[in-house]
Amino acid sequence: MAAISLKPLHNPRCSNVVHVFLLLVFVGFGDARKLVSNDMHFRKIETCNYYASELVRRYGPHVQQKDWGVAYCVPALIDPEKVEIY
Repeated sequence: MAAISLKPLHNPRCSNVVHVFLLLVFVGFGDARKLVSNDMHFRKIETCNYYASELVRRYGPHVQQKDWGVAYCVPALIDPEKVEIY
């Protein structure tokens, strides 16, 4: 699996950056795991963790490894004028 690079903004003309929690959602297992979402930003870790736990729930009697979901909330530095924050 390829590493994910979360590069903070280092733009001297943009001093209005804030720390948020970025929700990363993966589906699959092992080398077949794919990043399917990396565009949800939250002000509070509790809110991010809530959505992470809800998104990885699986229903049904025949869930296969290819359908497994994993979600992580990681800190990120973003420009709130360019990214929606929930």
